[in-house]
Amino acid sequence: PMLIRAYLRAGAAPPLPPSARGARAGGHTGGALFLFAGGVARNVVKADIASLYPSLMRAFAIGPACDRLGALVGIVGHLLEARLAHKAAARAAAPGSLEAGHHHALQAAMKLIINAAYGYMGAVSMGLFADMDAADEVTRRGREVLATVIAGLRARGVALIEADTDGVYFAVPPAWGEAEERALVAEVAAELPPGIALEYEGRYAAMYSHEVKNYALLTYSGELIMRGVAMRSSRSEPFGERFLREAMRLVMAGDCAGLRALFLATVAALRERRVPLAEVAARVRLTKSPAAYRAARQREGQYEALLAAGRTDWEPGERVRFYRAEGGRYALFVEGAPDLPPYDAEHYVRVLVEGYAERLRKAFRPDDFAQLFRADAQLGLFDADVGAIQPRWIRPGA
Repeated sequence: PMLIRAYLRAGAAPPLPPSARGARAGGHTGGALFLFAGGVARNVVKADIASLYPSLMRAFAIGPACDRLGALVGIVGHLLEARLAHKAAARAAAPGSLEAGHHHALQAAMKLIINAAYGYMGAVSMGLFADMDAADEVTRRGREVLATVIAGLRARGVALIEADTDGVYFAVPPAWGEAEERALVAEVAAELPPGIALEYEGRYAAMYSHEVKNYALLTYSGELIMRGVAMRSSRSEPFGERFLREAMRLVMAGDCAGLRALFLATVAALRERRVPLAEVAARVRLTKSPAAYRAARQREGQYEALLAAGRTDWEPGERVRFYRAEGGRYALFVEGAPDLPPYDAEHYVRVLVEGYAERLRKAFRPDDFAQLFRADAQLGLFDADVGAIQPRWIRPGA
């Protein structure tokens, strides 16, 4: 609508649809994504390439070839300037104030629009002004910019952790403070093309790197932040989610003795059924109708629990809580319901190991991981001193 409005205002005809002008479809090359190291890092910095794709579109005038008025690049440039102004105003306002919230909401709305501009160009069958070649040019230049940032950081001896179009995480020497970190980012930023800004986004006491876009961060104030589908899931069992958060803190502190003790205590609590039933029940959203589930070949716990409870009718979109009961059966969990069957303790011990502890595998060498998360508390003949086990550290110069 913004583009059509620009053409109507100028008294100009919009372009033909992509199919009518022979626009290329398919074969798009996306942005770069790197995982440099898995494990645990301390003294971590994130540098962000601010609004990379919109900035590239504006800096290099990359827009659809059919856009004779240059309306898309013009809109992106205008909203990008306005967004940066609102971001600055939000930072300058008192934290938590109405003014700060106002400016933050506006910059977030503008971010959605300008970030959609690149995607719009690549959506050939959906956008009147779409241009796959222009979208390819944006990501090509984006990869060049990211390569320049990576090379600049690597030349300065930091430990690279991961990088994508949103920015780069890296670890710096422990003696560094915020001033040295900011100076480093400013040095690398000076090597980028005009109009492309590398910003110092934040610093963290520690980071656990699991996979690209799947990691945990520990702030200097002690807040734990977990990102990615491997770290967080809407259908996680509450006991497992709590274990993972506590374990993550111990891993990033290098406290493997504490980690082993936490794991064994959780195993014992499950086997003795001291973990409340509500803590093992997963909450899920139903996606299949009764007819669709009956036609499916694969059995799923939430639907088996419904059927076991005598429910033969439900609607997709309904949310239910269910758990694995003794004997391999599934049961619905209803808060306050009497006479619910006990949960299958050994099943949830396996869930603890395979569903939650497994997410910490990248933090340890294979033998150390196997020892730390062995459900048997008995010492093995070749076990190491658990207090001497260390995570895989990601360090500058290593």
